[in-house]
Amino acid sequence: MKLIWKILITLSALVVLLIAGFSIWAYTPARPMAEAVVALQPDAFVNVSSDGWVTFSPSKGTPETGIILYPGGRVNYRAYAPIAHKLAAEGYLVALVPMPFNLAVFGSEKADEVIDANPEINNWVIGGHSLGGAMAASYVYNNPGAVEGLVLLAAYPAGSQSLANSDVKVLSISGTLDGLATPEKISAGVPLLPINTFFEDIKGGNHAQFGWYGSQAGDSPAEISREEQQNIVLLRIISFLDSLKN
Repeated sequence: MKLIWKILITLSALVVLLIAGFSIWAYTPARPMAEAVVALQPDAFVNVSSDGWVTFSPSKGTPETGIILYPGGRVNYRAYAPIAHKLAAEGYLVALVPMPFNLAVFGSEKADEVIDANPEINNWVIGGHSLGGAMAASYVYNNPGAVEGLVLLAAYPAGSQSLANSDVKVLSISGTLDGLATPEKISAGVPLLPINTFFEDIKGGNHAQFGWYGSQAGDSPAEISREEQQNIVLLRIISFLDSLKN
């Protein structure tokens, strides 16, 4: 009996250590850069509010389209504030959604909360970066008809959740120097997307420059600036949103 108790105590201690280790790992995400912190502030063109997530909305007029963005794995959701702020200045409501353990795999249905809280929005688009993009695709797969568009930033659907026959409109943006969501992985995910998906390959772009959180282990150095890559992403998303209106 003493041996059994020793084994149980040892196993319990190992479980506690594993949980503690995972929590420390999960809750030490990549932090937003100074540019992202600045973008979290309202100005004459954009209102910023926080109630479970950060919402950016145009200061004038009522937006008809809302965009929900899921963050990359172990990336603080505020790191995507600059592009959210700029999209709001163009007339869209944008929600940056935090994730349990900073991993969107634990919160793929979080978009429901945002949609329910904004009944005035007629059209919804969901998107995300890296793991956040994969989980945004998962939301589309599990909730057909809930959104009109899907924006994948260095991301692709899970192999078991093909959207090839979905009516959703999809924009996929990737970097040619991405060391994580490599061009090969993006190409392998093409059959999982609708045939009319819009693809944009950013020449010289990498993985981390889709957000404002610094560099990332395993990524390749970019050959263009973060500002240049972000501007391409912004213009492409705006063009995609305009296409949905038509």
